[in-house]
Amino acid sequence: MSTTESLDQAGPVEQLGRGSTSAGFRVLWVAIKREPWIFTVSTIGSVLFGALTVADAWVLGWSTDHVVLPAFEDGDIGSDMLLAVLALFVGVAILRAVGIVARRLGAGIMQYRMQAHYRRAVTRRYLALPMEWHQKHPTGELLSNANSDVEAAWGPIAPLPMAVGTVAMMVIAVAQMFVADVAMATVGLLVFPAVLATNVVYQRYAQGWATRAQELRAEVSEIAHESFDGAMVVKTLGREGEEMDRFALKARELRDVNIRVGRIRAAFDPALAALPNLGVLVVLAVGVSRVTSGATDAGDVVTVAYLLTIVSFPIRSIGWLLGEFPRSVVGFRRVDAVLRTTGEMPYGDGTVPAATGGARLDVVDLAYSYTADQRLLEGLSFSVEPGRTVALVGATASGKSTLTTLLTRLVDPDAGAVLIDGADVRDLARGALADVVSIVPQTAFLFDDTVRGNVALGADVSDDEIWAALRTAQADGFVAALPDGLSTKLGERGTSLSGGQRQRISLARALVRHPRLLVLDDATSAVDPEVEARILAGLRRVDAAATLVVVAYRKATIGLADEVLHLEGGRIVDRGTHAELLGRSPAYARLVNAYEQQEVPA
Repeated sequence: MSTTESLDQAGPVEQLGRGSTSAGFRVLWVAIKREPWIFTVSTIGSVLFGALTVADAWVLGWSTDHVVLPAFEDGDIGSDMLLAVLALFVGVAILRAVGIVARRLGAGIMQYRMQAHYRRAVTRRYLALPMEWHQKHPTGELLSNANSDVEAAWGPIAPLPMAVGTVAMMVIAVAQMFVADVAMATVGLLVFPAVLATNVVYQRYAQGWATRAQELRAEVSEIAHESFDGAMVVKTLGREGEEMDRFALKARELRDVNIRVGRIRAAFDPALAALPNLGVLVVLAVGVSRVTSGATDAGDVVTVAYLLTIVSFPIRSIGWLLGEFPRSVVGFRRVDAVLRTTGEMPYGDGTVPAATGGARLDVVDLAYSYTADQRLLEGLSFSVEPGRTVALVGATASGKSTLTTLLTRLVDPDAGAVLIDGADVRDLARGALADVVSIVPQTAFLFDDTVRGNVALGADVSDDEIWAALRTAQADGFVAALPDGLSTKLGERGTSLSGGQRQRISLARALVRHPRLLVLDDATSAVDPEVEARILAGLRRVDAAATLVVVAYRKATIGLADEVLHLEGGRIVDRGTHAELLGRSPAYARLVNAYEQQEVPA
């Protein structure tokens, strides 16, 4: 059963109900439907444990009547009776141990399988959702959805089989109590309403605080991730104290809420433990009177008193289950909100026609907006012949980077189309575009892996191909000088390399896949102009050279392009060679000269 099917059958998350109890049981029903056999085995083990626990009371009562009291009367006890009692107790203990193992093992497997399944489901959903959705959600929140929220959602699975088994135990125990002595059983069961009322009061007081605690866990995670991710900004601007205060504020609030939950539980747990013991005292008092009057046997009194202590345990175990529900419901709702998010980028079943060399790029009446009232790109149309290089030049916020995300289908346009060799990128099958197009962003991201791992990134390529890509990216020299060459670990985000070196490794990662369309979004901004010129020249000298679309600022880079597109306000206001635009467009000349002047002091 798929995730979507299980959720749909469970009902929309809004229908889970306001009360955490009913909503919690609906969340558990999702898990039971998904893992019915594991739940069944675990529940059978729990029922076996419960039944054998009740059997202990029968063995104790039987031993009292047939072994203990006769021993007092006769002053002697037979070895056969001792062996019988020992065999009974050992047999019950062994079977109960089997039930405990089955219960706990089944509950653990079921819980971890559900957590793993939903973590994968959330991750798949993240990958399916477009970039514009991710840009609206903090990374810390996404991590919380996939980690702490998933754990909280399936937390009640651990006590679930025990609660189900103890219900069976309670039914068996109550029946045995009435078989032993109706009067004492009736008196003893008067404790049930008091225990249930105590649980209801506890749930009512604890629910709101437990819910708030789960929400605060996500908020603390968000702040921590944001602070770690922005460590350079925090340290260079001397914001350590402010970040500590911001984190401490939420951490203290989480602490206070957890303490409040702990205080509520500390007040009610002793009450839950005391009520059954008070019931036992009442039963013993009534039992002594009935034994004295000859209405019952001493063994029956022992049996009923012991069974009453057993009966109180199911009530408390159900309370433990209900106590997990507030966090579970909050976690499930947060996870379910991600899984039900719309906006998945659809794919077709088409492919780009097989060919070698650069791909033809056609952009037709492209339009895109981040908000409904502000259109960023409007009516963009241009074509790039195979193997040619086009430079995108424009002021900040002119739409250059947005255009690159549309070319590589990180987002879809509001109108118009992007065609690769005549194929609309929206009609391609999943993964088909990645076989043809690569993008190298300005901010190069490297994994905590070796140079080889970062360049290949799962692709089936040889070391010779990796070195060839590094040479084209002008990165072979410094990689060869690293302690272990391709096997050198680069550290988290490639912190052992300079900015320019990281950009060249990122470029080699794209080149090793032999793309037919290569999009460079200011991907060599941290590289000195001489090295940049060699990189771009090398890209054009490669056999079956790719078509290049380059977001450029430097004159040297722009001058290498076959054609320049000048963007202003999301439109192409002029196009031609660099020399042609310098000669006829004062706005273009001011722009590229301004970039050049800014680079001189650096």
